[in-house]
Amino acid sequence: MKNRIYLNNDWEFSDEFNEKMLSPKFKGKWESVRIPHSVTETPFNSFDESIYQKISLYRKSFKTETEWAGKRIILTVGAAAHMAEVYLNGEKLAEHKCGYTAFSVDLSDHLAPAGKTNILAIKVDSRESLDIPPFGFVIDYMTYGGIYRDVYLDIKNPVYIQDVFVKTSSNHLESEITLEGGDVPEGYTVEQKVVSAASSGGEPSACITTAAAKKILTACDASPVVAWTLENPALYNLVTVLKNEKGKAVDTKTVRFGFRDIRFDETGFYLNNKKIKLRGLNRHQSYPYVGYAMPKNMQTDDADILKYELGLNYVRTSHYPQSHAFIDRCDELGLLVFTEIPGWQHIGGEKWQDQAVENVREMILEYRNHPSIFMWGVRINESQDNDALYTRTNELAHKLDSTRPTGGVRFLQHSHLLEDVYTFNDFVHEGNNRGTRLKKKVTDTKKGYLISEYNGHMYPTKTFDDERHRTEHAIRHANVLDSVAGDSDIAGSSGWCAFDYNTHKDFGSGDRICYHGVMDMFRNPKLAAYVYGIQQDNSVTGDILEITSSMDIGEYPGGTIDGIWILTNADSVKLYTGNTFIREYTSADSPYKNLKKGPIPLFDVIGNRLVDEDGVKPSHSEAIKELLRAAQKYGMEKIPFKYKLKFVKLLLCRAVTFKKLEKLYWKYMGSWGGSQSSHKFEAYKDGKIVKTVIKTPGKKTGIELSTRRTELVEEETYDAVCVNIRAKDEHFNLQPYCQEAVSLSVKGPIAIIGPSVVSLKGGMAGTYVKTLGRAGKAQLVVTDWQGNETYMNFTVKVKKI
Repeated sequence: MKNRIYLNNDWEFSDEFNEKMLSPKFKGKWESVRIPHSVTETPFNSFDESIYQKISLYRKSFKTETEWAGKRIILTVGAAAHMAEVYLNGEKLAEHKCGYTAFSVDLSDHLAPAGKTNILAIKVDSRESLDIPPFGFVIDYMTYGGIYRDVYLDIKNPVYIQDVFVKTSSNHLESEITLEGGDVPEGYTVEQKVVSAASSGGEPSACITTAAAKKILTACDASPVVAWTLENPALYNLVTVLKNEKGKAVDTKTVRFGFRDIRFDETGFYLNNKKIKLRGLNRHQSYPYVGYAMPKNMQTDDADILKYELGLNYVRTSHYPQSHAFIDRCDELGLLVFTEIPGWQHIGGEKWQDQAVENVREMILEYRNHPSIFMWGVRINESQDNDALYTRTNELAHKLDSTRPTGGVRFLQHSHLLEDVYTFNDFVHEGNNRGTRLKKKVTDTKKGYLISEYNGHMYPTKTFDDERHRTEHAIRHANVLDSVAGDSDIAGSSGWCAFDYNTHKDFGSGDRICYHGVMDMFRNPKLAAYVYGIQQDNSVTGDILEITSSMDIGEYPGGTIDGIWILTNADSVKLYTGNTFIREYTSADSPYKNLKKGPIPLFDVIGNRLVDEDGVKPSHSEAIKELLRAAQKYGMEKIPFKYKLKFVKLLLCRAVTFKKLEKLYWKYMGSWGGSQSSHKFEAYKDGKIVKTVIKTPGKKTGIELSTRRTELVEEETYDAVCVNIRAKDEHFNLQPYCQEAVSLSVKGPIAIIGPSVVSLKGGMAGTYVKTLGRAGKAQLVVTDWQGNETYMNFTVKVKKI
């Protein structure tokens, strides 16, 4: 007999609701759906958010099995946005008032007789008029609707293990066990052992205890063990077995965890007593078309993107708890997580606040065994001080979990601090000022201090903005990262935000998209993404070499290109014009001295050519190059006085004439990026070329497809994957102003999520394909505006669960 039965498939769904539909005899017209599911498939942008605000009904039939006699049958719903009522055979059993946490319902005493069919109905209210968090005022993110995480039945004995909370340091373990099902019969025992998870290596000694109480605290010397770190996130399983008086196992619960110790103080954040500078971004769990409703592997893909493409060591799950699949993957990757209760600025009345406190309880009890989670957010994001409410949330958090600190994200300086860490949204940076406020200007606390948001709305950036704007966006992120890295009393920061997201009419750019991400909604990178990626060695992110300019003179006023940056995690980058070597750039050329790998300005595009080609004496070469750069930046007529003085000195020593200077300007600066120019950048790591970028006017544009997985596997439910679509020239340079449409079609056992025709935005787009319950070979066909076809092949597997 299976101990867990997933109920993700073969649901009946109606997005119109009336009370008659709750009757098991109601027939009506139903749509067949699979979980995770969104009540409405939305357009990519420019739609009214009211289309997902409705009352819907999900219905599923299942038989009562003979083997269930004497068992407890527990239904769990991973998440239903946003208020759910559970009915079994027409009888209301429970309601739940949070769209971001799981809830369970005991069906045992309400099931049909063995062999008979049960009708399970879940009424889901996704209206934003609900008097529960995060609702009550405006919200800068869409909240969607539907049952969007797993639904399953657990088959339990009358006495079973309801929860095991694992508390660890770097080499010590304690567990708190909660039993359910009434009083524990005399003679029952609990046994525990610690075993290594598959990839962690090493095995500590077993922990064994016996007891006859509902709550048992156990402890053991778990040495030697491998500590959970960012570089080696070693994971272990604590196996807890409940045995009856005859020594027979009546229940087993396995909890995955890591040995690690965390703390904040006024000097920063420490993991296993090692100081770590937190470098992260905020993540919304939403996707185009389906909102929150994406299966397990799409969630894990996001964690991989944050770790391996953006090079982060930390993520904030704004502004609500997110998928266990996502956080499981963070556990596996060594990616720290700051998670928080639902809410955005608004605090409601007494019942609303009671629900916020209940959300703290549900969040901590559900997520507290994840080693990646290092702090609980127990304050409504960016809300005003409310000492009565936040005294309750902090006290409850400390009662339920004494191993982690609390934080509370605010935008207020010198706010009341009831939490353990002052978490502050610092939007002071405007491009030409300090990247962050000094801690002492924000708070006088001796506790830890973390910047939880920056940039974001201060400089929204689209993939199709002009080159200068996209570059400025990247540099602003570098400015803040450098400022944080240089302040020893700032524990770290998380920028706003990782990915663009759909938002309400009150926010965004008028098209229901908030363009604050360093990636777009399909997880295509903007230039700012590479600023994060280069902070990690190529062993994590791979070799990165990105030039912030296409070097086309028509992109810049007056045709004078300036402000070009090299973004790389290589040791050095060599620049060639044609076949002529210009210069080798290294990290020493970056003005960002607090960053491991700061952006490097492309300040010299001439090299030794003035000497080799134009007869300039070596002693005058650097002065003339400086004068040419100033002329490019300010214009010949507005050049500052100090450069005019330099020019006069060059005239007096006959190093240059005005006519010659003008000729040199148009040769090296005014035509930089012209039709005859070809520029090659070679990135070197350990003396070897690891990546090459060639910038030259493109002659051909084609479609490039990429995906993070080509094997799709159905397990508890369907699988899905994103396919990124990008327009590239023959040298693989993105064509950001190619906005043409492409058409999509599939062959084999997959389907497209979203429209079959999409337009490129910033030279990029994306689509999703999902499985249909059948195994086999599959193919996505992308046809461009010229009729050319590009293919992405997949293998679909179906595993029995």
